[in-house]
Amino acid sequence: MLTRILMTAALGLGLLGVSDFAAVADDPIVIAHRGASGYLPEHSLDAYKLGIEQGADFIEPDLVMTKDGVLVARHDIYLSTTTNVASHPEFADRKRTIDGQTDWFAMDFTLAELKTLRVRQAFKGRDKSFDDQLEIATLDEIIELVMAHKADGKTVGLHIEMKRPELFKASLNTQLASLLADKMAILKQSGIPVYFQCFDGDFVREIAPLTEVPVVLLVGGKVNPLSQWVDLDVTLENYYAVADGFGLNKALLFTSDMKPSGVVEKYTLLAKLFIYGPCAPMLCQRAFKAWNKSLHCC
Repeated sequence: MLTRILMTAALGLGLLGVSDFAAVADDPIVIAHRGASGYLPEHSLDAYKLGIEQGADFIEPDLVMTKDGVLVARHDIYLSTTTNVASHPEFADRKRTIDGQTDWFAMDFTLAELKTLRVRQAFKGRDKSFDDQLEIATLDEIIELVMAHKADGKTVGLHIEMKRPELFKASLNTQLASLLADKMAILKQSGIPVYFQCFDGDFVREIAPLTEVPVVLLVGGKVNPLSQWVDLDVTLENYYAVADGFGLNKALLFTSDMKPSGVVEKYTLLAKLFIYGPCAPMLCQRAFKAWNKSLHCC
């Protein structure tokens, strides 16, 4: 599913570093979020392939780490909603509780063990006919995929997100930032457009000096109990020295009564912004009217 909303007037090509694309600053960049995840189980290699076939400029793998230190593509650290792990009695004793959630977690499995699982469509209303057929993909396999497409004359970029780095650093690899930086250096040297994103501000500070690819701090915001809406809970100015841009939850663009929140006006002159989240026609229409800028729903 291509589900990014990109505010390219604010973003520009400087954030993405996509010199291989003959696009101008106002052209939309199409990102296959978790691959073509509305058609095939998310983060499977086949979902990425389909996203590319559908015309994506970038594919977006979320990364977690296995017990033996391999980076694999999963949106969550737990496995029950997107794999058939519950159908494997040999892994019944791996179930445990992290942050109040009882489940099976990626970091408790080796790559070989994860490869015995098959992925599933996690969302209601989406095609489940491919459930229990496809494997979990590794970052190396994803890199091989975009390399193969480049060799065939089609350049597809990677929009890499690291999930919960503090957990993986504490239990598996304290040098996680260096590992990721090395992978991204290979991509950059091979002419693959790439940038890195993460919700963890401390990890953004750690990885930024290690890589030449653009680094984006993702900001989800925090629900305000009084307004029942999302407030900006990060001081973006504190990250100007390390972040090349900021990825904001689209709800941060507006107040609870659907008026512009002032975030765009405040930060587009000072920093590069892009907006993430599923398409919402009402929000898009409000944004067009509020800013008279190029806000693209993909």
